[in-house]
Amino acid sequence: MRGVLADRARLQRMLDFEVALARAEAAVGVIPASAVDPIANAAHAERFDLAGLEEAAIRAGNVMVPLIEALTAEVSKSDAKAAQFVHWGASPEDGIDTALVLDLKAAVETLTSELNRAIDSFADQAGRHRRTAIVGRTSLQHASPMPLGLKLAGYAAALARSRERLRRARRESLVLQFGGSVGTLAAFNERGMDVAERLAALLDLALPDAPWPAHRDRLAEVAASFAILAGTCGKIARDVSLLMQTDIAEAFEPPAPGRGTSSAMAHRRAPVAAAAALAAATMAPNLAATIFAAQVQEHERGIGNWQAEWATFPALALATSDALGAVVEIAEGIEIDGERMRTNVEGSRGLLMSEAVSFALAGKIGRASAHKVVEEASRKAAKEDRELEGVLAEDDLVRRSLSLGDLARLFEPLGYQGAAQTFIDRIVGSLHARPGKR
Repeated sequence: MRGVLADRARLQRMLDFEVALARAEAAVGVIPASAVDPIANAAHAERFDLAGLEEAAIRAGNVMVPLIEALTAEVSKSDAKAAQFVHWGASPEDGIDTALVLDLKAAVETLTSELNRAIDSFADQAGRHRRTAIVGRTSLQHASPMPLGLKLAGYAAALARSRERLRRARRESLVLQFGGSVGTLAAFNERGMDVAERLAALLDLALPDAPWPAHRDRLAEVAASFAILAGTCGKIARDVSLLMQTDIAEAFEPPAPGRGTSSAMAHRRAPVAAAAALAAATMAPNLAATIFAAQVQEHERGIGNWQAEWATFPALALATSDALGAVVEIAEGIEIDGERMRTNVEGSRGLLMSEAVSFALAGKIGRASAHKVVEEASRKAAKEDRELEGVLAEDDLVRRSLSLGDLARLFEPLGYQGAAQTFIDRIVGSLHARPGKR
């Protein structure tokens, strides 16, 4: 992502806009065809002084004004007449906004590629661990057992929803911005739409119904998609960091020399990737909020709020990429300790199965009575450090309602998983059935 959003790469996208603009205008007869090649030959980012452009941009108020001057001067070296047609009829805002759209398009493609890796890895893991029992936890407490495969499939599904949001944003929100000074294309007379259509095609962008210089809702949608993805990565990272705790030790980030070590405590294995994802997920919502606030723009071009987008979008894309990169690392190398998971399930001495017993009894003696019996037995088992199954087997009401065989089956962890296997099949099946990953 740093390469995608490097200064010179972003500068090249502005220049790509200028070349496409010249080609589109020449194609419909707005400028001479002879002007195209000199402009295209000059529009290479390595020919321009980045530091000089940055300094000039501060004085000019945006980078496009000094870039147009620099490009014009570069074209003049080979063809002074062609230089007259650089940026013909467009506004600096057209170049900046369309280049931003191209930046975000490249960012989305990078994120999508990484998402494919994470989704595929979690989906594969879900299949391998569909019969691995793990403690289901609510409010950080033991609740009921569940298959680990469902947890992992849930990660894949959430990431796939982000992939779909990005795909939709790429199609619907990342569109050409081309309107001239106030969004009317008046400088082109009756040829404005002809130029716009060809320009959009050359840049592989959709052409909106009208220019959108001061309507930033599409960009806000992209920002929201980025922040949601970062949040999903943070949720996954939070889970992994908790599973890595010494007292739980059920799953771990992939190992590497020096990874997660402490200068003072050699035994430690800290969640480094999870920490990176969590830090990025903490930053992303606030960066997205800046983009949301920047929607409030005056008339046909705002002041200050438009400029706020310029530094914020790269930071948001980088934070999102950092979060996703960490999750890809986790997805492709996570170490699962199934035996430890089983030990933790059994470590509750049967209390984890209280809901299963309660519902089985409810069918015999009523829900309220069943809840009372299981609640009292659970307290006694915890107080006396005994197995809940044994305590329940001593209860006359339980013995009259359930055979010892029935009671024993209720304490098999994956005997109480409801539709979990169906959910895994539905999630993994839907991921495999989708028409494409782009």
